Amino acid sequence: MSLCALSAPALAPTSTQSSTSPSPTVPYASDDPNVEVYAQNDNIANPEPIRGTLGATILRSPNIPIELENPTLLAPPTTDHGTIDNAHWPFALSHNRLQTGGWARQQNDGNMPLAKNLAGVDMRLEAGAIRELHWHTAAEWAYVLSGTMQVTTVTSEGHNYVGNAHQGDLWYFPPGQPHSLQATADDPAGAEFLLVFDDGSFSDSGTFLLTDWMAHIPKEVIAKNFETTIAAWDNIPGQELYIFPSAPPADDQQPPVSPYGPPPNPFTFEFSKVPVTQLPGGTVKVADSRTFKVSKSIAVAEVTVEPGAIRELHWHPTQDEWAYFIEGQARITLFGAQSNSRTFDYQAGDIGYVPTPYGHYVENTGNSTLRFLEIFNSDLFQDVSLSQWLALTPPDLVKAHLGISDETIQHLSKVKPTVVAPNYPAQG
Repeated sequence: MSLCALSAPALAPTSTQSSTSPSPTVPYASDDPNVEVYAQNDNIANPEPIRGTLGATILRSPNIPIELENPTLLAPPTTDHGTIDNAHWPFALSHNRLQTGGWARQQNDGNMPLAKNLAGVDMRLEAGAIRELHWHTAAEWAYVLSGTMQVTTVTSEGHNYVGNAHQGDLWYFPPGQPHSLQATADDPAGAEFLLVFDDGSFSDSGTFLLTDWMAHIPKEVIAKNFETTIAAWDNIPGQELYIFPSAPPADDQQPPVSPYGPPPNPFTFEFSKVPVTQLPGGTVKVADSRTFKVSKSIAVAEVTVEPGAIRELHWHPTQDEWAYFIEGQARITLFGAQSNSRTFDYQAGDIGYVPTPYGHYVENTGNSTLRFLEIFNSDLFQDVSLSQWLALTPPDLVKAHLGISDETIQHLSKVKPTVVAPNYPAQG
């Protein structure tokens, strides 16, 4: 289901009469367009913190690679003001846990304190490698970045499930529900996937692992529980496996027949096959509990934005946004009320975070398509469009606030634009 599919049909614009403009009670906002002073990752020998007449050169010890990746931190727009906590974290700065068969790196509120409600893990498995049988205190939601994954789970009611998730597909497991993850050989390189958890303090190191538990139970108790001899358990690992190599699973692998049958709804979702909604400046599609029935605490919008276009000015009324950038370059300004605003730059592999209900936009600042995920700790996707809000508010009230003309009022959209194409008129 797309964002636009939830909107009302377009209506004819409302005609209004111009009223006499009152004298301003505060100064007018600056006409400075505040574009980036240089492009992200531009070929500049010495980027400097200078914007117009503001700033000065760096005299000692510049970190040029970091400064080239973050032009709006080095020379922020003059509209930035006050204090907003850091809302940018690259997975490239996360500690990487290397295992035989793969690796994992995570982001949580330990490295981005602003991210209080969602955390993420970037995980890579070689073909056949297994993320061992385990469960979590938080719900697990996943998006496959590359390759194909086979997942298994058993519910507390005894329903069992095996399913494959291809590139662009999803899976979801509620808190406490045991499951496993294994890369198939569909891609000889294996798979990489994004895991998101509905708890900002989540740590993948705190996972409940099958082998870790079994290694810390007296063998006498294990034998008694399973009604076997102690010798039957001579070869269990003495410590956790976490990620380990194995033979790739069969594509058509089936679980043992359960006396309780299969679950009422699948734990994987073919998001890759959901049609996108085409927009003038990009595309969008949504997966939440209306379509992915088991996903009760995480919703997603996958958005593309063409060069120069923007994901419109908007906010989310009830949930924080955890954003992951798959490809392209972007900048986002967060507005946190009381004149607090700050702008951040992003590129592929980066995470952004937008607290409820901060106003923001996502602008494509590169020369290629920007693609990213908006992920929420919610069963439903919700957003509020600034353009739609103003278009559906009495025009005289809007003009009294913003001092704009009837012509500009007519240009406001009563249907959410979602992504706006770069077709604004030239300055003048």
